Amino acid sequence: MNVAKSSYRVFSANSSVACTELAKKITERLGVELGKSVVFQESNQETRVDVKESVRGQNIFIIQTIPRDVNTAIMELLIMAYALKTSCAKNIIGVIPYFPYSKQCKMRKRGSIVCKLLASMLAKAGLTHIITMDLHQKEIQGFFSFPVDNLRASPFLIQYIQEEIPDYRNAIIVAKSPAAAKRAQSYAERLRLGLAVIHGEAQCSESDMADGRHSPPCVRNTTGHTGLELPSGKQQAPFPGIELPIMMAKEKPPITVVGDVGGRIAIIVDDIIDDVGDFVAAAEILKERGAYKIYIMATHGLLSADAPRLIEESAIDEVVVTNTVPHEVQKLQCPKIKTVDVSMILAEAIRRIHNGESMAYLFRNITVDD
Repeated sequence: MNVAKSSYRVFSANSSVACTELAKKITERLGVELGKSVVFQESNQETRVDVKESVRGQNIFIIQTIPRDVNTAIMELLIMAYALKTSCAKNIIGVIPYFPYSKQCKMRKRGSIVCKLLASMLAKAGLTHIITMDLHQKEIQGFFSFPVDNLRASPFLIQYIQEEIPDYRNAIIVAKSPAAAKRAQSYAERLRLGLAVIHGEAQCSESDMADGRHSPPCVRNTTGHTGLELPSGKQQAPFPGIELPIMMAKEKPPITVVGDVGGRIAIIVDDIIDDVGDFVAAAEILKERGAYKIYIMATHGLLSADAPRLIEESAIDEVVVTNTVPHEVQKLQCPKIKTVDVSMILAEAIRRIHNGESMAYLFRNITVDD
């Protein structure tokens, strides 16, 4: 007996024009119409989702790009997923190009791993699969109880370098910190270019306090413990106090560049560009070391606060990001910001998942460290 293959629908979890732009590009490449739904905020700021067509027994893909109001976008995704689940959708796949809270994937002091919490919430809402791009840490995939396809934007950014940067053979790939060195090395190897790493820091920042750099204070306790007080008033034999070694505060050296950038085009690569202070500082030191052009390549262009103004006033010549996050307003404020379209790979991932095809083709020539 032949069982008819279930069809699929593609929905956008946000009704704003900026956020549905990527969804429309994906559906155009797939040759399907965007699913009919209404997502809006009521007068009391509650999110309401109305699905306007039947989804029973179908594979449903929810595209959610994350605007500046991150928490509202998360609630839109959760409510739409739950609405589709209760409407008897067969599978619910979330297409979340930029996964929010991905920077909060490690325990810091008395904080929490918010990324793990979000993964649990998505599973509870009814999602059965996620397609995302360039997670901040690849280990985030282990937070989920269902499959995660972590696509890469590097082929598109490398293509931009080869086609849009004149004399890119005279360029050098730069990691703005040792933590980004593996990603930069991956780009450098595929482009057959040299590698430079920026190490150190210009001054003490608030993040130093957040990571416990100056805590605990360097004090040695030399007073022995007097013993345990028992309810009867008797005292046990005293035992020696516990002496901890003196805690040395972490201290980074002054900012330096490991590698020769003199007379070259410097291309800084990273996964997220949000607060651009570090990038501006890196551009200044690269200019001082002789780089005559500076490009920044990043997958997710959050560009929060006054980032467009800082970029416009800096030594940075161009910032290239993908359209995983809407940033049309920032582009109007700063003409240095350029966009690379990644809807092609997202559309192909949707097609392959629906048809049960292998995803290996989308990861060809991708290194482990990318």
